Amino acid sequence: MARQRFPVSLPGIATGLRGALREGYGAAELRQDVMAGMTVGTVAVPLSMALAIATGVPPQHGLYTAIVAGAIIALTGGARFNVSGPTAAFVVILFPIVQQFGLGGLLIATMMAGLLLVALGMARMGRLIQFVPYPVVLGFTAGIAVVIAMLQVPDFLGLTTGPMGEHFTENIGIILSSFPTLEPFEFGIGVFTLALMLLWPKLGIPVPAPLVGLVAGGLAAWGVNTMFGSDGAQAVETIASRFTWEAGGESGQGIPPVLPTFMAPWQLPGPDGQPLVLNFDLFRSLMGPAFAIAMLGAIESLLCAVVADGLTRTRHDPDAELIGQGLGNIAAPLFGGITATAALARTATSIRSGARSPVAALVHAVIVLLSVVVLARVLGLVPMAALAALLFIVAWNMSEARHFVHTLRSAPAEDVVILVTCFGLTVLFDMVLAVAVGVGLAAALFIRRMALLTHTEPALADHHPSLNGLPASVVVYDINGPLFFGVAETALRSLHVVDKHVRTVILDMHDVPSMDGTALVAMRSLMEEMQREGVSLILAGLPARIVVKLRRAGVRKQAGVLTYVRTLDDARAVALRWEDGAT
Repeated sequence: MARQRFPVSLPGIATGLRGALREGYGAAELRQDVMAGMTVGTVAVPLSMALAIATGVPPQHGLYTAIVAGAIIALTGGARFNVSGPTAAFVVILFPIVQQFGLGGLLIATMMAGLLLVALGMARMGRLIQFVPYPVVLGFTAGIAVVIAMLQVPDFLGLTTGPMGEHFTENIGIILSSFPTLEPFEFGIGVFTLALMLLWPKLGIPVPAPLVGLVAGGLAAWGVNTMFGSDGAQAVETIASRFTWEAGGESGQGIPPVLPTFMAPWQLPGPDGQPLVLNFDLFRSLMGPAFAIAMLGAIESLLCAVVADGLTRTRHDPDAELIGQGLGNIAAPLFGGITATAALARTATSIRSGARSPVAALVHAVIVLLSVVVLARVLGLVPMAALAALLFIVAWNMSEARHFVHTLRSAPAEDVVILVTCFGLTVLFDMVLAVAVGVGLAAALFIRRMALLTHTEPALADHHPSLNGLPASVVVYDINGPLFFGVAETALRSLHVVDKHVRTVILDMHDVPSMDGTALVAMRSLMEEMQREGVSLILAGLPARIVVKLRRAGVRKQAGVLTYVRTLDDARAVALRWEDGAT
Protein backbone atom coordinates (compact mmCIF):
# COMPACT_ATOMS: atom_id res chain seq x y z
CA MET A 1 0.00 0.00 0.00
CA ALA A 2 1.45 3.34 -1.00
CA ARG A 3 2.13 5.75 1.84
CA GLN A 4 -0.15 8.77 1.79
CA ARG A 5 1.69 12.05 1.40
CA PHE A 6 0.51 15.20 3.11
CA PRO A 7 1.34 18.54 1.51
CA VAL A 8 3.65 20.79 3.50
CA SER A 9 2.70 24.45 3.42
CA LEU A 10 5.71 26.76 3.63
CA PRO A 11 5.45 30.45 4.50
CA GLY A 12 5.38 32.86 1.58
CA ILE A 13 7.93 35.52 0.75
CA ALA A 14 7.44 39.09 -0.45
CA THR A 15 3.76 38.82 0.43
CA GLY A 16 3.62 42.53 1.29
CA LEU A 17 4.76 43.59 -2.17
CA ARG A 18 2.73 40.93 -3.97
CA GLY A 19 -0.40 41.90 -2.03
CA ALA A 20 -0.03 45.56 -3.01
CA LEU A 21 0.53 44.70 -6.67
CA ARG A 22 -2.40 42.28 -6.69
CA GLU A 23 -4.79 45.02 -5.54
CA GLY A 24 -3.75 47.19 -8.47
CA TYR A 25 -0.70 49.38 -8.81
CA GLY A 26 -0.31 52.17 -11.32
CA ALA A 27 1.27 55.54 -11.93
CA ALA A 28 -0.75 57.26 -9.19
CA GLU A 29 0.33 54.75 -6.56
CA LEU A 30 3.93 54.96 -7.73
CA ARG A 31 3.87 58.74 -7.44
CA GLN A 32 2.57 58.53 -3.86
CA ASP A 33 5.20 55.95 -2.94
CA VAL A 34 8.00 58.08 -4.40
CA MET A 35 6.90 61.14 -2.43
CA ALA A 36 6.55 59.13 0.78
CA GLY A 37 9.91 57.43 0.21
CA MET A 38 11.64 60.77 -0.34
CA THR A 39 10.19 62.13 2.90
CA VAL A 40 11.17 59.08 4.95
CA GLY A 41 14.60 58.90 3.32
CA THR A 42 15.27 62.50 4.33
CA VAL A 43 14.42 61.63 7.94
CA ALA A 44 16.34 58.33 7.82
CA VAL A 45 19.71 59.88 6.86
CA PRO A 46 20.39 61.71 10.16
CA LEU A 47 18.71 59.00 12.23
CA SER A 48 20.81 56.26 10.67
CA MET A 49 24.02 58.17 11.36
CA ALA A 50 23.00 59.04 14.92
CA LEU A 51 21.97 55.47 15.78
CA ALA A 52 25.19 54.02 14.35
CA ILE A 53 27.25 56.44 16.44
CA ALA A 54 25.17 55.61 19.53
CA THR A 55 25.89 51.95 18.87
CA GLY A 56 29.62 52.66 18.87
CA VAL A 57 30.42 52.36 15.14
CA PRO A 58 31.14 54.98 12.44
CA PRO A 59 28.04 56.68 10.98
CA GLN A 60 28.32 55.22 7.47
CA HIS A 61 27.43 51.78 8.84
CA GLY A 62 24.01 53.07 9.86
CA LEU A 63 23.52 54.51 6.36
CA TYR A 64 24.57 51.21 4.76
CA THR A 65 21.99 49.47 6.96
CA ALA A 66 19.16 51.67 5.72
CA ILE A 67 20.29 51.15 2.13
CA VAL A 68 20.85 47.39 1.98
CA ALA A 69 18.58 46.01 4.71
CA GLY A 70 15.91 48.62 4.01
CA ALA A 71 15.66 47.59 0.36
CA ILE A 72 15.87 43.81 0.88
CA ILE A 73 13.30 43.74 3.69
CA ALA A 74 10.91 45.91 1.68
CA LEU A 75 11.12 43.52 -1.27
CA THR A 76 10.93 40.24 0.66
CA GLY A 77 8.93 40.96 3.82
CA GLY A 78 5.30 40.42 4.67
CA ALA A 79 4.35 43.94 5.81
CA ARG A 80 3.21 46.45 3.21
CA PHE A 81 4.24 49.62 5.05
CA ASN A 82 7.18 48.71 7.31
CA VAL A 83 10.29 50.84 6.78
CA SER A 84 13.39 49.09 8.12
CA GLY A 85 16.82 50.25 9.16
CA PRO A 86 18.81 50.88 12.34
CA THR A 87 16.55 51.58 15.31
CA ALA A 88 16.98 53.03 18.78
CA ALA A 89 15.77 49.85 20.48
CA PHE A 90 18.92 48.01 19.44
CA VAL A 91 21.39 50.51 20.91
CA VAL A 92 21.24 48.88 24.35
CA ILE A 93 22.06 45.46 22.88
CA LEU A 94 24.56 46.46 20.19
CA PHE A 95 26.68 48.89 22.22
CA PRO A 96 28.02 46.17 24.59
CA ILE A 97 28.58 43.81 21.63
CA VAL A 98 30.77 46.40 19.89
CA GLN A 99 32.75 46.96 23.07
CA GLN A 100 33.30 43.25 23.61
CA PHE A 101 33.65 41.92 20.05
CA GLY A 102 34.28 44.97 17.88
CA LEU A 103 32.59 45.90 14.61
CA GLY A 104 33.37 42.52 13.07
CA GLY A 105 31.76 40.67 15.96
CA LEU A 106 28.65 42.82 15.71
CA LEU A 107 28.23 42.08 12.00
CA ILE A 108 28.72 38.34 12.52
CA ALA A 109 26.18 38.36 15.37
CA THR A 110 23.76 40.22 13.09
CA MET A 111 24.08 37.56 10.39
CA MET A 112 23.52 34.82 12.97
CA ALA A 113 20.41 36.68 14.17
CA GLY A 114 19.23 36.89 10.55
CA LEU A 115 19.46 33.11 10.24
CA LEU A 116 17.44 32.75 13.45
CA LEU A 117 14.77 35.12 12.13
CA VAL A 118 14.47 33.14 8.89
CA ALA A 119 14.14 29.95 10.94
CA LEU A 120 11.41 31.54 13.08
CA GLY A 121 9.53 32.58 9.97
CA MET A 122 9.87 29.17 8.34
CA ALA A 123 8.60 27.58 11.58
CA ARG A 124 5.57 29.90 11.46
CA MET A 125 6.40 31.61 14.74
CA GLY A 126 5.21 34.99 13.50
CA ARG A 127 2.41 35.13 16.06
CA LEU A 128 4.89 35.14 18.94
CA ILE A 129 4.25 38.85 19.53
CA GLN A 130 0.87 37.87 20.97
CA PHE A 131 2.65 36.17 23.87
CA VAL A 132 4.61 39.24 25.01
CA PRO A 133 2.40 41.19 27.45
CA TYR A 134 2.04 44.94 27.07
CA PRO A 135 3.63 45.78 30.47
CA VAL A 136 6.73 43.85 29.39
CA VAL A 137 6.99 45.72 26.07
CA LEU A 138 6.33 49.10 27.70
CA GLY A 139 8.81 48.37 30.49
CA PHE A 140 11.76 47.41 28.35
CA THR A 141 11.15 50.10 25.71
CA ALA A 142 11.02 52.79 28.42
CA GLY A 143 14.18 51.34 29.94
CA ILE A 144 15.93 51.37 26.57
CA ALA A 145 14.90 55.01 26.12
CA VAL A 146 16.52 55.96 29.44
CA VAL A 147 19.77 54.20 28.52
CA ILE A 148 19.85 55.83 25.07
CA ALA A 149 19.32 59.28 26.56
CA MET A 150 22.06 58.70 29.11
CA LEU A 151 24.54 57.67 26.39
CA GLN A 152 23.92 60.97 24.55
CA VAL A 153 24.77 63.21 27.51
CA PRO A 154 28.56 63.31 26.82
CA ASP A 155 28.12 64.49 23.21
CA PHE A 156 25.33 66.91 24.15
CA LEU A 157 27.50 68.56 26.81
CA GLY A 158 30.82 68.13 25.00
CA LEU A 159 32.27 66.05 27.85
CA THR A 160 35.61 64.27 27.57
CA THR A 161 34.76 60.89 29.08
CA GLY A 162 36.97 58.33 27.39
CA PRO A 163 35.46 54.91 26.62
CA MET A 164 32.02 54.34 28.13
CA GLY A 165 31.30 51.20 30.15
CA GLU A 166 28.79 48.42 29.63
CA HIS A 167 26.48 49.21 32.56
CA PHE A 168 24.20 52.11 33.35
CA THR A 169 25.51 52.82 36.84
CA GLU A 170 29.11 52.70 35.63
CA ASN A 171 28.37 55.19 32.85
CA ILE A 172 26.53 57.53 35.22
CA GLY A 173 29.67 57.64 37.34
CA ILE A 174 31.83 58.35 34.28
CA ILE A 175 29.55 61.19 33.17
CA LEU A 176 29.41 62.78 36.63
CA SER A 177 33.18 62.66 37.03
CA SER A 178 33.59 64.28 33.58
CA PHE A 179 31.41 67.33 34.22
CA PRO A 180 34.41 69.67 34.71
CA THR A 181 35.24 69.10 31.00
CA LEU A 182 31.90 70.55 29.80
CA GLU A 183 32.26 72.60 26.59
CA PRO A 184 29.90 75.62 26.46
CA PHE A 185 29.87 75.78 22.63
CA GLU A 186 28.93 72.08 22.34
CA PHE A 187 26.22 72.52 24.96
CA GLY A 188 24.90 75.63 23.22
CA ILE A 189 24.67 73.88 19.84
CA GLY A 190 22.89 70.95 21.47
CA VAL A 191 20.33 73.16 23.23
CA PHE A 192 19.76 75.23 20.08
CA THR A 193 19.17 72.13 17.94
CA LEU A 194 16.93 70.49 20.53
CA ALA A 195 14.79 73.60 20.95
CA LEU A 196 14.44 74.06 17.19
CA MET A 197 13.36 70.42 16.63
CA LEU A 198 10.78 70.69 19.43
CA LEU A 199 9.33 74.00 18.25
CA TRP A 200 9.42 73.47 14.47
CA PRO A 201 6.36 71.14 14.22
CA LYS A 202 4.21 73.85 15.84
CA LEU A 203 4.76 76.07 12.81
CA GLY A 204 2.91 73.60 10.57
CA ILE A 205 5.54 73.76 7.80
CA PRO A 206 5.74 70.35 5.98
CA VAL A 207 9.49 69.92 6.39
CA PRO A 208 10.78 67.24 8.81
CA ALA A 209 11.94 68.76 12.10
CA PRO A 210 15.09 66.57 12.28
CA LEU A 211 16.23 67.87 8.90
CA VAL A 212 15.66 71.50 9.90
CA GLY A 213 17.32 71.03 13.26
CA LEU A 214 20.43 69.33 11.94
CA VAL A 215 20.86 71.81 9.06
CA ALA A 216 20.52 74.76 11.44
CA GLY A 217 22.77 73.07 13.99
CA GLY A 218 25.34 72.36 11.29
CA LEU A 219 25.33 75.98 10.14
CA ALA A 220 25.66 77.20 13.72
CA ALA A 221 28.55 74.80 14.34
CA TRP A 222 30.26 75.96 11.13
CA GLY A 223 29.95 79.56 12.26
CA VAL A 224 31.33 78.82 15.73
CA ASN A 225 34.23 76.79 14.31
CA THR A 226 35.03 79.54 11.82
CA MET A 227 35.12 82.23 14.49
CA PHE A 228 36.57 80.35 17.45
CA GLY A 229 38.48 77.39 15.97
CA SER A 230 42.25 77.65 15.94
CA ASP A 231 45.26 75.65 14.72
CA GLY A 232 43.05 73.00 13.12
CA ALA A 233 41.15 72.41 16.36
CA GLN A 234 37.40 72.88 16.25
CA ALA A 235 35.33 74.45 19.01
CA VAL A 236 32.39 72.17 18.13
CA GLU A 237 33.03 68.53 17.24
CA THR A 238 31.44 67.25 14.04
CA ILE A 239 31.16 63.91 12.28
CA ALA A 240 34.11 64.88 10.06
CA SER A 241 36.33 65.81 13.00
CA ARG A 242 35.62 62.58 14.90
CA PHE A 243 35.52 59.90 12.21
CA THR A 244 37.95 58.92 9.46
CA TRP A 245 37.58 56.41 6.64
CA GLU A 246 39.59 54.37 4.19
CA ALA A 247 38.11 52.89 1.01
CA GLY A 248 39.62 51.84 -2.30
CA GLY A 249 43.03 53.13 -1.37
CA GLU A 250 41.63 56.55 -0.46
CA SER A 251 41.02 58.07 2.94
CA GLY A 252 39.25 61.07 4.37
CA GLN A 253 37.26 62.58 7.21
CA GLY A 254 33.61 61.92 8.02
CA ILE A 255 31.63 59.64 5.70
CA PRO A 256 33.10 57.91 2.61
CA PRO A 257 31.35 59.17 -0.57
CA VAL A 258 31.21 55.68 -2.09
CA LEU A 259 28.58 53.02 -2.63
CA PRO A 260 28.35 50.19 -0.09
CA THR A 261 30.80 47.50 -1.19
CA PHE A 262 31.25 43.90 -0.18
CA MET A 263 33.23 43.44 3.02
CA ALA A 264 33.71 40.15 4.85
CA PRO A 265 32.61 40.77 8.46
CA TRP A 266 35.21 38.37 9.83
CA GLN A 267 37.97 40.48 8.26
CA LEU A 268 36.83 43.62 10.05
CA PRO A 269 38.46 44.63 13.34
CA GLY A 270 37.59 42.98 16.61
CA PRO A 271 37.88 44.64 20.03
CA ASP A 272 41.69 44.81 19.73
CA GLY A 273 41.61 46.36 16.27
CA GLN A 274 42.78 43.14 14.60
CA PRO A 275 40.67 40.96 12.26
CA LEU A 276 38.60 38.34 14.03
CA VAL A 277 39.53 34.66 13.98
CA LEU A 278 36.60 32.48 13.01
CA ASN A 279 36.30 29.50 15.33
CA PHE A 280 33.74 27.65 17.40
CA ASP A 281 34.48 29.67 20.53
CA LEU A 282 33.64 32.91 18.71
CA PHE A 283 30.32 31.57 17.43
CA ARG A 284 29.48 30.19 20.87
CA SER A 285 30.23 33.57 22.47
CA LEU A 286 28.09 35.36 19.90
CA MET A 287 25.12 32.99 20.16
CA GLY A 288 23.65 34.81 23.17
CA PRO A 289 23.88 38.28 21.57
CA ALA A 290 22.54 36.88 18.27
CA PHE A 291 19.54 35.37 20.04
CA ALA A 292 18.86 38.69 21.79
CA ILE A 293 19.07 40.55 18.48
CA ALA A 294 16.71 38.08 16.81
CA MET A 295 14.12 38.22 19.59
CA LEU A 296 14.12 42.01 19.79
CA GLY A 297 14.08 42.26 15.99
CA ALA A 298 11.05 39.98 15.82
CA ILE A 299 9.20 41.89 18.53
CA GLU A 300 9.99 45.31 17.08
CA SER A 301 9.12 44.34 13.50
CA LEU A 302 5.85 42.63 14.32
CA LEU A 303 4.79 45.40 16.71
CA CYS A 304 5.47 47.93 13.97
CA ALA A 305 3.45 45.88 11.48
CA VAL A 306 0.52 45.62 13.92
CA VAL A 307 0.52 49.41 14.41
CA ALA A 308 0.73 49.96 10.64
CA ASP A 309 -2.22 47.61 10.13
CA GLY A 310 -4.22 49.70 12.58
CA LEU A 311 -3.36 52.91 10.73
CA THR A 312 -4.14 51.55 7.26
CA ARG A 313 -6.74 48.81 7.90
CA THR A 314 -4.57 46.22 6.21
CA ARG A 315 -3.16 42.88 7.35
CA HIS A 316 0.44 41.77 7.33
CA ASP A 317 1.93 38.29 7.01
CA PRO A 318 3.97 37.85 10.22
CA ASP A 319 5.88 34.76 9.04
CA ALA A 320 6.91 36.37 5.76
CA GLU A 321 7.91 39.52 7.66
CA LEU A 322 10.24 37.51 9.89
CA ILE A 323 11.78 35.87 6.82
CA GLY A 324 12.26 39.27 5.17
CA GLN A 325 13.83 40.71 8.32
CA GLY A 326 16.13 37.71 8.47
CA LEU A 327 17.24 38.05 4.85
CA GLY A 328 17.92 41.75 5.36
CA ASN A 329 20.06 41.08 8.42
CA ILE A 330 21.98 38.34 6.62
CA ALA A 331 22.77 40.54 3.63
CA ALA A 332 23.40 43.94 5.27
CA PRO A 333 26.55 42.93 7.22
CA LEU A 334 28.16 41.78 3.96
CA PHE A 335 28.07 45.44 2.90
CA GLY A 336 28.94 46.99 6.26
CA GLY A 337 25.39 47.33 7.57
CA ILE A 338 24.56 46.74 11.22
CA THR A 339 21.39 45.27 12.70
CA ALA A 340 18.11 46.36 11.12
CA THR A 341 14.47 46.07 12.03
CA ALA A 342 11.24 47.88 11.25
CA ALA A 343 11.20 51.43 12.63
CA LEU A 344 7.84 52.60 13.95
CA ALA A 345 8.55 56.33 13.58
CA ARG A 346 9.73 55.98 9.98
CA THR A 347 6.85 53.64 9.15
CA ALA A 348 4.29 56.07 10.57
CA THR A 349 5.92 58.94 8.66
CA SER A 350 5.71 56.91 5.45
CA ILE A 351 2.02 56.18 6.00
CA ARG A 352 1.21 59.81 6.80
CA SER A 353 3.08 60.82 3.63
CA GLY A 354 0.80 58.68 1.47
CA ALA A 355 2.71 55.40 1.04
CA ARG A 356 0.78 52.68 -0.79
CA SER A 357 3.22 49.75 -0.93
CA PRO A 358 6.73 48.54 -0.02
CA VAL A 359 7.97 50.61 -2.97
CA ALA A 360 7.98 53.60 -0.58
CA ALA A 361 10.53 51.81 1.65
CA LEU A 362 12.56 50.94 -1.44
CA VAL A 363 12.61 54.60 -2.50
CA HIS A 364 13.68 55.53 1.04
CA ALA A 365 16.72 53.26 0.63
CA VAL A 366 17.56 54.91 -2.71
CA ILE A 367 17.37 58.39 -1.14
CA VAL A 368 19.80 57.33 1.59
CA LEU A 369 22.09 55.87 -1.08
CA LEU A 370 22.08 59.14 -3.06
CA SER A 371 22.78 61.07 0.13
CA VAL A 372 25.89 58.98 0.77
CA VAL A 373 27.22 59.42 -2.75
CA VAL A 374 26.32 63.08 -3.27
CA LEU A 375 26.16 64.67 0.18
CA ALA A 376 28.84 62.82 2.15
CA ARG A 377 30.94 65.96 2.59
CA VAL A 378 27.93 67.95 3.80
CA LEU A 379 26.88 65.20 6.20
CA GLY A 380 30.32 65.37 7.76
CA LEU A 381 29.54 68.91 8.96
CA VAL A 382 26.75 67.75 11.27
CA PRO A 383 27.78 68.43 14.90
CA MET A 384 27.81 65.57 17.39
CA ALA A 385 25.82 67.66 19.88
CA ALA A 386 23.03 68.07 17.30
CA LEU A 387 22.87 64.30 16.75
CA ALA A 388 22.68 63.84 20.52
CA ALA A 389 19.76 66.27 20.60
CA LEU A 390 18.01 64.27 17.89
CA LEU A 391 18.44 61.06 19.89
CA PHE A 392 17.06 62.77 23.00
CA ILE A 393 13.83 63.30 21.05
CA VAL A 394 13.91 59.73 19.74
CA ALA A 395 14.37 58.42 23.29
CA TRP A 396 11.51 60.56 24.62
CA ASN A 397 9.13 59.37 21.91
CA MET A 398 10.23 55.79 22.45
CA SER A 399 9.68 55.94 26.22
CA GLU A 400 5.92 56.56 25.86
CA ALA A 401 6.12 58.41 29.15
CA ARG A 402 2.39 59.21 29.24
CA HIS A 403 1.44 55.55 28.78
CA PHE A 404 4.05 54.57 31.35
CA VAL A 405 2.64 56.92 33.99
CA HIS A 406 -0.96 56.02 33.09
CA THR A 407 -0.18 52.31 33.49
CA LEU A 408 1.44 52.93 36.87
CA ARG A 409 -1.71 54.74 38.03
CA SER A 410 -4.47 52.59 36.55
CA ALA A 411 -3.20 49.06 35.89
CA PRO A 412 -3.66 46.16 38.33
CA ALA A 413 -0.91 45.83 40.92
CA GLU A 414 0.50 42.70 39.22
CA ASP A 415 0.94 44.50 35.91
CA VAL A 416 2.61 47.43 37.66
CA VAL A 417 5.09 45.04 39.26
CA ILE A 418 5.90 43.56 35.83
CA LEU A 419 6.27 47.02 34.29
CA VAL A 420 8.59 48.34 37.00
CA THR A 421 10.62 45.11 37.06
CA CYS A 422 11.19 45.13 33.29
CA PHE A 423 12.06 48.83 33.35
CA GLY A 424 14.54 48.43 36.22
CA LEU A 425 16.21 45.33 34.81
CA THR A 426 16.60 46.95 31.38
CA VAL A 427 18.25 50.03 32.84
CA LEU A 428 20.46 48.32 35.41
CA PHE A 429 21.28 45.07 33.61
CA ASP A 430 20.12 44.33 30.05
CA MET A 431 17.01 43.95 27.93
CA VAL A 432 17.31 40.17 27.48
CA LEU A 433 17.13 39.58 31.22
CA ALA A 434 14.28 42.08 31.49
CA VAL A 435 12.17 40.38 28.82
CA ALA A 436 12.88 36.90 30.19
CA VAL A 437 11.95 37.86 33.75
CA GLY A 438 8.98 39.93 32.58
CA VAL A 439 7.50 37.16 30.47
CA GLY A 440 8.14 34.71 33.31
CA LEU A 441 6.33 36.92 35.81
CA ALA A 442 3.47 37.49 33.38
CA ALA A 443 3.16 33.74 32.79
CA ALA A 444 3.13 33.06 36.54
CA LEU A 445 0.44 35.67 37.10
CA PHE A 446 -1.60 34.31 34.19
CA ILE A 447 -1.41 30.81 35.67
CA ARG A 448 -2.54 32.16 39.03
CA ARG A 449 -5.47 34.00 37.46
CA MET A 450 -6.52 30.95 35.45
CA ALA A 451 -6.26 28.78 38.54
CA LEU A 452 -8.73 31.05 40.32
CA LEU A 453 -11.22 30.48 37.49
CA THR A 454 -11.14 26.68 37.82
CA HIS A 455 -13.16 25.11 40.62
CA THR A 456 -14.94 21.90 41.55
CA GLU A 457 -18.21 21.86 43.46
CA PRO A 458 -21.18 19.53 44.02
CA ALA A 459 -23.74 19.80 41.22
CA LEU A 460 -27.16 21.06 42.33
CA ALA A 461 -30.34 19.35 41.16
CA ASP A 462 -31.92 22.81 40.80
CA HIS A 463 -29.54 23.52 37.93
CA HIS A 464 -29.59 20.01 36.49
CA PRO A 465 -33.11 18.49 36.53
CA SER A 466 -31.76 15.16 35.26
CA LEU A 467 -30.06 14.66 38.64
CA ASN A 468 -33.38 14.43 40.53
CA GLY A 469 -34.11 11.05 42.06
CA LEU A 470 -30.54 9.72 42.08
CA PRO A 471 -29.81 7.37 44.97
CA ALA A 472 -27.58 8.57 47.84
CA SER A 473 -24.80 6.28 46.60
CA VAL A 474 -24.40 8.44 43.45
CA VAL A 475 -22.81 11.88 43.75
CA VAL A 476 -22.32 14.48 41.01
CA TYR A 477 -19.58 17.11 40.84
CA ASP A 478 -19.34 20.03 38.42
CA ILE A 479 -15.86 20.99 37.21
CA ASN A 480 -15.50 24.44 35.64
CA GLY A 481 -12.42 25.81 33.88
CA PRO A 482 -9.30 24.41 32.22
CA LEU A 483 -7.37 21.67 33.98
CA PHE A 484 -3.64 22.34 33.73
CA PHE A 485 -0.52 21.98 35.86
CA GLY A 486 -1.32 25.04 37.95
CA VAL A 487 -4.71 23.83 39.12
CA ALA A 488 -5.36 20.19 38.14
CA GLU A 489 -4.12 18.62 41.36
CA THR A 490 -6.11 21.01 43.55
CA ALA A 491 -9.29 20.71 41.49
CA LEU A 492 -9.27 16.91 41.48
CA ARG A 493 -8.11 16.47 45.09
CA SER A 494 -11.55 17.51 46.36
CA LEU A 495 -13.08 14.54 44.52
CA HIS A 496 -11.47 11.94 46.75
CA VAL A 497 -14.33 9.95 48.24
CA VAL A 498 -14.85 10.24 51.98
CA ASP A 499 -18.37 8.85 52.36
CA LYS A 500 -18.15 5.04 52.40
CA HIS A 501 -21.70 4.73 51.05
CA VAL A 502 -20.80 6.40 47.73
CA ARG A 503 -20.48 3.85 44.94
CA THR A 504 -20.59 6.06 41.80
CA VAL A 505 -19.16 9.53 41.04
CA ILE A 506 -20.36 11.54 38.03
CA LEU A 507 -18.14 14.39 36.84
CA ASP A 508 -19.92 17.05 34.78
CA MET A 509 -17.04 18.27 32.54
CA HIS A 510 -18.97 20.27 29.96
CA ASP A 511 -17.13 23.41 31.06
CA VAL A 512 -13.61 21.94 30.86
CA PRO A 513 -12.12 23.31 27.62
CA SER A 514 -8.66 21.78 27.96
CA MET A 515 -6.45 19.39 29.93
CA ASP A 516 -2.67 19.27 29.93
CA GLY A 517 -0.29 16.41 30.78
CA THR A 518 -0.40 17.11 34.52
CA ALA A 519 -4.20 16.94 34.48
CA LEU A 520 -4.11 13.65 32.56
CA VAL A 521 -1.82 12.12 35.19
CA ALA A 522 -4.01 13.48 38.00
CA MET A 523 -7.12 12.05 36.35
CA ARG A 524 -5.51 8.63 36.00
CA SER A 525 -4.47 8.70 39.66
CA LEU A 526 -8.04 9.62 40.64
CA MET A 527 -9.45 6.73 38.60
CA GLU A 528 -7.01 4.24 40.14
CA GLU A 529 -7.75 5.44 43.68
CA MET A 530 -11.51 5.19 43.13
CA GLN A 531 -11.08 1.73 41.63
CA ARG A 532 -9.23 0.58 44.75
CA GLU A 533 -12.09 1.89 46.88
CA GLY A 534 -14.70 0.22 44.68
CA VAL A 535 -16.11 3.51 43.34
CA SER A 536 -17.16 3.86 39.70
CA LEU A 537 -16.39 7.03 37.69
CA ILE A 538 -18.49 8.55 34.90
CA LEU A 539 -17.10 11.48 32.87
CA ALA A 540 -19.82 13.51 31.15
CA GLY A 541 -19.52 16.17 28.45
CA LEU A 542 -15.84 15.98 27.54
CA PRO A 543 -14.94 17.00 23.96
CA ALA A 544 -13.78 14.12 21.76
CA ARG A 545 -10.22 15.48 21.52
CA ILE A 546 -9.83 15.37 25.33
CA VAL A 547 -11.31 11.87 25.47
CA VAL A 548 -8.64 10.76 22.97
CA LYS A 549 -5.94 12.32 25.18
CA LEU A 550 -7.27 10.49 28.25
CA ARG A 551 -7.33 7.17 26.43
CA ARG A 552 -3.74 7.64 25.33
CA ALA A 553 -2.84 8.40 28.96
CA GLY A 554 -4.38 5.08 30.07
CA VAL A 555 -7.73 6.40 31.29
CA ARG A 556 -9.84 3.93 29.29
CA LYS A 557 -13.35 2.58 29.59
CA GLN A 558 -13.84 -0.35 31.94
CA ALA A 559 -17.23 -1.86 32.61
CA GLY A 560 -18.41 -0.86 36.05
CA VAL A 561 -15.23 1.19 36.65
CA LEU A 562 -15.08 4.12 34.18
CA THR A 563 -16.93 5.33 31.12
CA TYR A 564 -17.41 8.45 28.99
CA VAL A 565 -20.84 9.85 28.14
CA ARG A 566 -22.04 12.95 26.30
CA THR A 567 -24.77 14.28 28.58
CA LEU A 568 -25.86 14.18 32.21
CA ASP A 569 -28.97 12.26 31.12
CA ASP A 570 -26.69 9.56 29.72
CA ALA A 571 -24.63 9.67 32.93
CA ARG A 572 -27.79 9.23 35.02
CA ALA A 573 -28.84 6.19 32.98
CA VAL A 574 -25.42 4.55 33.27
CA ALA A 575 -25.20 5.24 37.02
CA LEU A 576 -28.63 3.67 37.66
CA ARG A 577 -27.69 0.67 35.54
CA TRP A 578 -24.46 0.21 37.47
CA GLU A 579 -26.27 0.62 40.75
CA ASP A 580 -28.62 -2.16 39.68
CA GLY A 581 -25.61 -4.36 39.00
CA ALA A 582 -25.83 -4.22 35.16
CA THR A 583 -22.66 -4.32 33.08
